[in-house]
Amino acid sequence: MATSTVENYIKRIYMEQPQAGRGLVTLGHLAKIMNVVPGTATTMVKALSESGLARYRPREGVRLTHAGEKLALHVLRRHRLIELFLVRVLGVDWSEVHAEAEELEHAISDKLLARIDEVLGRPAFDPHGDPIPSAAGKLSRSRVQPLIACGTGTRMRVARIADQDPRFLRYANSLGLVPGAKLHLKDRDALGDSILVQVSGRKPLNMGSSAGAKIMVEPLPKPRGNRTA
Repeated sequence: MATSTVENYIKRIYMEQPQAGRGLVTLGHLAKIMNVVPGTATTMVKALSESGLARYRPREGVRLTHAGEKLALHVLRRHRLIELFLVRVLGVDWSEVHAEAEELEHAISDKLLARIDEVLGRPAFDPHGDPIPSAAGKLSRSRVQPLIACGTGTRMRVARIADQDPRFLRYANSLGLVPGAKLHLKDRDALGDSILVQVSGRKPLNMGSSAGAKIMVEPLPKPRGNRTA
């Protein structure tokens, strides 16, 4: 059984791989996000490589093997189901569940996890809109983009919040920018580096580009027109 440290490294490498494209996650970057010195990260990555969970290339970086990705998805599934359980069943604020899930994800049994999944109705997304991997290790990927990248006049809905920082989550919640919320990008101020956004049922608000980059959105489904005979 993998230790909590191994699971944490595996999960972080998996989450950083999309940004690396077909390349490798560099050890310097991994050390930074794990908040350790490079030597510590290198030692762990070598251990992951020896156990068949990762492929390590000295002075280049690391990438997970199929076995490593399978373990990462299992850890992500535990984490995101726990987050949703804490919010939906226990009423914990969504800005607080990430840190709690970081601890609980290593302690929960597969049997209890399956029961939580059943009680929650086999959910597809966690409270922040992140997809929950299936029990078979499959992860659905939807086409989403940052709000800041959308064109003026675009109507969309919030798909997920890309920043797990409690302060940003409270900020987003106060503006109604939660998964499922419908919004309209009304204007863009290039000089002020901001956008004018209107969440359905609320007054328009100015938002900085840095915040807009953390709100991931998807297009609203096109309404079906009335068909005539």
